[in-house]
Amino acid sequence: MQGLNDNTLGTLPAAVARPAYARTALTTGIVHLGIGAFMRAHMAAATEAAITAGDLRWGIAGVSLRQTDTRDALEPQGGLYTLAIRDADAQGQPRQRLQVIGAVRSLLVAPENPRAVLDAIAAADTRIVSLTVTEKGYCHDPATGALRLDHPDIVHDLAHPRAPRSAIGMLVYGLQLRHAQDHGPLTLMSLDNLPANGRVLRAAVLRFAEEIDSTLRTWIEGQCRFPCSMVDRIVPKTTDSDRSAVAQTLGCNDAWPVLGEPFFDWAVEDDFAAGRPDWTLGGARFVAEAEPWEKLKLRMVNGTHSSIAYLGAMAGWQTVDQAIAQPALHTHIEALMRDEIEPTLPALPGLDLAAYRHNLLARYANPALAHRTQQIAMDGSQKLPQRLLGTLRDRLVRQLPVTRMALGLAAWMHYLRGVDELGQSYRIDDPHAAELGALYQQSLGLGLSPQAVHTMLAYAPVFGDLAGHGALTAALLPLLLALRDRGVAQTLAAVNRGELVA
Repeated sequence: MQGLNDNTLGTLPAAVARPAYARTALTTGIVHLGIGAFMRAHMAAATEAAITAGDLRWGIAGVSLRQTDTRDALEPQGGLYTLAIRDADAQGQPRQRLQVIGAVRSLLVAPENPRAVLDAIAAADTRIVSLTVTEKGYCHDPATGALRLDHPDIVHDLAHPRAPRSAIGMLVYGLQLRHAQDHGPLTLMSLDNLPANGRVLRAAVLRFAEEIDSTLRTWIEGQCRFPCSMVDRIVPKTTDSDRSAVAQTLGCNDAWPVLGEPFFDWAVEDDFAAGRPDWTLGGARFVAEAEPWEKLKLRMVNGTHSSIAYLGAMAGWQTVDQAIAQPALHTHIEALMRDEIEPTLPALPGLDLAAYRHNLLARYANPALAHRTQQIAMDGSQKLPQRLLGTLRDRLVRQLPVTRMALGLAAWMHYLRGVDELGQSYRIDDPHAAELGALYQQSLGLGLSPQAVHTMLAYAPVFGDLAGHGALTAALLPLLLALRDRGVAQTLAAVNRGELVA
């Protein structure tokens, strides 16, 4: 079977959408650091819509920060790949809609040629540098938001300006080159799940720049913009069976298609230094302030997603749709949203929270995605501060019940034991895995007690000012005991009956 490329586009079935513009006429206006599945199913798809409408200034140069696999898959395809939008029909049968995306013009692997990445950031045609590098990619303290100058990648980058490893180092040295070449202003835009992600990025970039050149810092402050944004689309990991299913429909092989749900949301502050695509054509919304939408998404979507992931992974429920199909978990997640998360959200005029909640539960139940709970469970130390702890703090300050929020946190702590209720071992995939594993063994692994919970909460990179919090300790202890002694299903049932109240 032939491979997907510009020459085989014309052979695709009529139902498959494909670029309707001359790809050779594209110029590169966007450099994207961290060209993974989410970006290709989200921002690149919205950019494709803007390009299709006739604005050919926004081709994308995709940068892989570590691995060669995305470049190796897509470069022989000329950057083309398939976006498979999957859901189920009225009878519950999976279905998919395919679109070939042409917005990616080039692909770089930073460790192979870091100077090429810096040159791309500095290029006169580049107007936006965007990032999906996950929470850990900012080399910051999740509890405070400050750049960690002692982070190994930051230490390396300060000493090796021609071969930076971190996204922050690449950005600053690229901006230094841009400044030297007088190539004008630039927008740097985070698409990661961080509160005030644009401000987090700005603070990290300015702090790094201050370390190397105060004049550069001043130029960045005056010439660059850092809009905050909220992104939302469920994008599971592509499997070999997904590749086979896409190839069967295309009639040719795509080395790395990406999957996504029909739902798409993107609220981005309209604060750009040198223009931007009309992403509204792909479903985006330009807003004056993204923070309320960020809080909605981080708490309602990401917070409940993490709760499902840790409870589901411990119970042996492998996918989100399998987990949410459990009546006790469905009841818990719906009540978590309605009773504990929604009261902490800012006013969002025009938003029907009940409808949002209903639609979110339906998204989780989508059987066509098979989004694995273990995938969502990755990097918990980086995710929990913004996904769970913000809501917990708000409720603890107001002395409101936190039972359901605390259950998600207890499930994460329980998850650190590295074995599920079926006796299956798994690897803790987290940048602090070694420290967390040791901490678990030194505390909860020796027996559940207030002191053991205190020891866990004292881990500052995750919990910050929650260390030693008496009310949170009191809420967590009975939930941890229940998870250990009764298991996930019975603990959920007890919480739903009101027998475990914190």
